[in-house]
Amino acid sequence: MRVLAVTRDLLREARARKWILALVAGATGLLLLAGFGLELEVVDGALAATRFFGGRTPYGAIRAADVALRPLFEATSYTVFYGGLGFGILACADFAPALLAPGRIEHLLSLPVRRAELVVGTFLGVEALVLGGALYGGLGLSLIVLAKTGVFGWAPVVAALLAAAAFAGLYAVMVATAMVVRSAALSAAAGAVVFVAGIVAGFRASLAPMFERGLSRAAFLLLTAPLPRISELARHAARVANALPLDARQLVVQLGGTALFAGAALALAVALFERRDF
Repeated sequence: MRVLAVTRDLLREARARKWILALVAGATGLLLLAGFGLELEVVDGALAATRFFGGRTPYGAIRAADVALRPLFEATSYTVFYGGLGFGILACADFAPALLAPGRIEHLLSLPVRRAELVVGTFLGVEALVLGGALYGGLGLSLIVLAKTGVFGWAPVVAALLAAAAFAGLYAVMVATAMVVRSAALSAAAGAVVFVAGIVAGFRASLAPMFERGLSRAAFLLLTAPLPRISELARHAARVANALPLDARQLVVQLGGTALFAGAALALAVALFERRDF
């Protein structure tokens, strides 16, 4: 398919620009910092005591290591989720504006590729990069904790997957912004605005009573209704870290809402792209 051809071309460009190498190097540096910086002697002591006493001491029960590590996994889940989204906004802001660079866009339009396929292919390529980077960081953190404690947790990996899903809504807006103004800075700013607004939208039910009844509250609820629930998705990752049951229906609804928001923003980007002359 031509969309996948555009996606492969973007991935080849990212490799040629050493973007992927920089992503891996930066993530590896952060993982090494976490590996050397985490002090888990308390957990190591709990593991040793569990093996020696069989789970109980003369002074009472010993907390299992996986239970003791839940706050750590929760913190790493939030770090992977919010840190991955923030890094993705900054690192990927230039891809859509680069699509419209003079010389390159004329060459692309001379090929047997539709404009909509260029937009969607670019979006999918960036999503693949973000997903790969997030999974690398999330799985790396899980393996570091495993090496230090002998306990493996899926929470950072789940957080990485949810972050990639949430980024779809942010990047679709960034692509639409680039179709109006070919600026990486403004594209990143648009993504950051939706990022913050999506966090607020996740708390809309608790924030709505802060507005007076009437026009102001109705306007707040109306403006936040279509936004992806960024903070809600982060809380799902935290629930996995704390071994709490997930509300599958709510998760599917929120992921579906994020997909619809991303689809609408991409449709707007395609419509804007179709109207431009090069």
